[in-house]
Amino acid sequence: MNDIRRTILWVIFGFSMVLLWDKWQVHNGRKALFFPAPAVTAPAPAADGAAATLPASTAASVPSAAAVQAGAAAVPGVAAPAAAPVRREPVEVSSDVLRLRFDSEGGSLIHAELLQHVDLVDHSKHFVLLDDSAQRVYLAQTGLIGGGFPTHKTVMHVVPGERELKDGAQELSVRFESPDLGGVKLVKTWTLKRGAYDIAVRHEVVNTGTTPVEPKLYLQLVRDGNKPPGESSFYSTFTGPAVFTQEKKYQKVEFKAIEENKAEFEKQSSSGYVAMVQHYFASAWLLPDGLPRENFARKVDSNLYSVGMIASLDSIAPGASKTLDARLFVGPQVETSMEKLAPGLELVKDYGWLTILSKPLYWLLDQLHKILGNWGWSIVGLVLLLKIMFYWLNAKAYASMAKMKAINPKITEMRERLKDKPQQMQQEMMRIYREEKVNPMGGCFPIMIQIPVFIALYWVLLSSVEMRNAPWVGWIHDLSAPDPFFILPVLMTLSTLLQTALNPAPPDPMQAKMMWLMPLMFSVMFFFFPAGLVLYWLTNNLLSIVQQWIINTRMGVPPQFNLPKFK
Repeated sequence: MNDIRRTILWVIFGFSMVLLWDKWQVHNGRKALFFPAPAVTAPAPAADGAAATLPASTAASVPSAAAVQAGAAAVPGVAAPAAAPVRREPVEVSSDVLRLRFDSEGGSLIHAELLQHVDLVDHSKHFVLLDDSAQRVYLAQTGLIGGGFPTHKTVMHVVPGERELKDGAQELSVRFESPDLGGVKLVKTWTLKRGAYDIAVRHEVVNTGTTPVEPKLYLQLVRDGNKPPGESSFYSTFTGPAVFTQEKKYQKVEFKAIEENKAEFEKQSSSGYVAMVQHYFASAWLLPDGLPRENFARKVDSNLYSVGMIASLDSIAPGASKTLDARLFVGPQVETSMEKLAPGLELVKDYGWLTILSKPLYWLLDQLHKILGNWGWSIVGLVLLLKIMFYWLNAKAYASMAKMKAINPKITEMRERLKDKPQQMQQEMMRIYREEKVNPMGGCFPIMIQIPVFIALYWVLLSSVEMRNAPWVGWIHDLSAPDPFFILPVLMTLSTLLQTALNPAPPDPMQAKMMWLMPLMFSVMFFFFPAGLVLYWLTNNLLSIVQQWIINTRMGVPPQFNLPKFK
């Protein structure tokens, strides 16, 4: 009867794991194993560039100044006001690290190619972050509201100029000039700098009318809600908008929360930024500190979302002009570089609740890389330093395990002798522990203290774009991708089993079996994890085995292998 019950429980457990895996696939944007729904793709932009990229629910409406002052709900969803026809054309520019494509409609950035990074799926291509295609929509737009002023739907004149950063040049600019609309002309200048992923964007607003005007400038990022292509289903990283203010710091905004009107973030601020975040890369609009702005996030279309800021330009007298400088960051989440661009920008590299531990670990990893010049060996070196730092804690844990191993024969004999008297067996076991001065939890507590540190290191390695396309040795050409020959995962599994064999076997047979089953089940995931993460766990396992072997030998408890007994 017990065997039948156990079999039923294992069947239920196995079926539950399959269902959980199916839900995990759906959560990460993959097709379900059972009754898969049609894949949701980014809607193709309309032929005339109309409502597909607009941030408001009504594409043809221009919000009034009163509506704008009422709050972020007045973010424009505008059609281009009537004006003299200007030919719409794409404009391509490139620096040493970026290749960009602008649309003369609004002078918007519609394509950003990162020349120092390759595509995750096709390594023969450069990585594309911003795009405007049938497969993906991810744009950076700006414009004016408060009247019939130029917006991101206004076709602008492109001023001729250089389109490629020449050798010896340090910057390159592309300039867009709008027609006169509502008594206002907008001149937008994008400036790329050598080696930089932040682009200066100057907005010059000229009052060409006869009365004062009070326009407001909006800056927004529009993106579809899909996960980045090629991302693994075995680990989940955040994709979506984020808002940073000095008052409430870094605030992630889930697409689902926007859709359900439950998004919570600081709406008014005089500092910070808005961003679109995904694994390894991000984009962010940056305004000067001290400038009041209104933050917003909204659903644009069936699968389009926007996040942005609205800043007031105050009153502009007839014939006068005002300028507002902004910056757009479009690039990799290199922590040391982002820290220099704006306060808190490095937080788009999300470590979660372990940030306080992850940041110093990343700093130490970065310092090791400066010495060793290889990210793989830097991972090995960091784990070695952590093992040295926690040596005394591990020594206590392994000493406790050695004592447990020494009295294990006595415990086994006692359990066999009193197997029909469970209460007396428990009392006798406590007596043996007391007389031998053994704490059964003594081997667990020191290790549990270290768990947050190693989890923090896990997130450092998972989040660091430096691991992307970084080689280690031989067959490992990309520490962010799974081992192509599964050599590291196999070694990881063997090291886990060896570590289990060196630990004292629990007196309870069922616990002993689970001690062998759990590492095997856990190791399956490592066949799909990035090689850098597997290298970190493998190094940690091997160093733990060496340390355990040395401590056991010193205590006079010769290492022995406790092999499983499945009956």
